[in-house]
Formats: sequence, C-alpha cells, structure tokens
Amino acid sequence: MSSVRQEGKDTIIFVTKEDHAAPSTAELVEEDPNDPFEERGLILPNGEINWNCPCLGGMASGPCGTEFKDAFSCFHYSKEEVKGSDCLEQFRSMQECMQRYPELYPQEDEKSPSETPKDSESTDAVDENSTSASDQDSDTKQANTES
Repeated sequence: MSSVRQEGKDTIIFVTKEDHAAPSTAELVEEDPNDPFEERGLILPNGEINWNCPCLGGMASGPCGTEFKDAFSCFHYSKEEVKGSDCLEQFRSMQECMQRYPELYPQEDEKSPSETPKDSESTDAVDENSTSASDQDSDTKQANTES
C-alpha cells in the first residue's frame, strides 16, 4: 500500500511492488494543436510563424519587434528564387531600428581595441611556429642525408 508524506513544498510518495504491478489508470490527454499556449517550434502546424518561440530570443517583442516581424514574415513567405530577395526594404528598416538601440542590439563586428592586438599576436605565433617546424624538418632531412 502506498503512503504520501508532505515535507515543505515537496510531496513524497512511497509505493509498493504491488502498486507498480497493477496497470496504470492514468488517462492521457491528447494535445490540442490549436492551443496557443502550447510550446511549439518556430513554425506552427498551420504554417504560421510562432512569435512566442523562445528560439527568437525575444526579438519579436523588443523595441524593434514590429520591424523584425515584418522582415521575418517577408522572408518566411517569400516565393522568390533567391528566398528573401524581395525583403530588402524590410530588413533595412529592421537594421535601422536596431542601430538606434545599440545597447540592446550590439553589432558583432564591433570589437574592442584590446581584442585586435591579441588576434594579430596569435597569428604571428602560429607563423613563427610553422616556420621553425619547417626549419626543423629541413635540418632533420639534411642530417639524414649526411649520415
């Protein structure tokens, strides 16, 4: 026989082997495909865009949400050979909006000055190591041919 105990916010249920041996009487509720609150992917079963999808990262509800929705919808429904090529104006409008809010939409190509020297130093280090490794190979080959 099972027992139930409440500890704070948790409910602890102990069951016996007999409880597990009996077939489950739980009834599964079929999902409603039209439930607007049900977690879905980016595209709903009816082909529409799910603006509540966490995969959009809140872009649809930010200060440039309207521009984002216009551009994304245009791209999604585009019938052009190069998909989205008919949406340049919508994407331009979205980009202009995002540039007005740089603290919310930082540009990826904007690097701080401290990042640039590190990149060039690491490239130089690779070049130096590559050169010394090739010099070592040629020294080894010369030593082998002289023996």
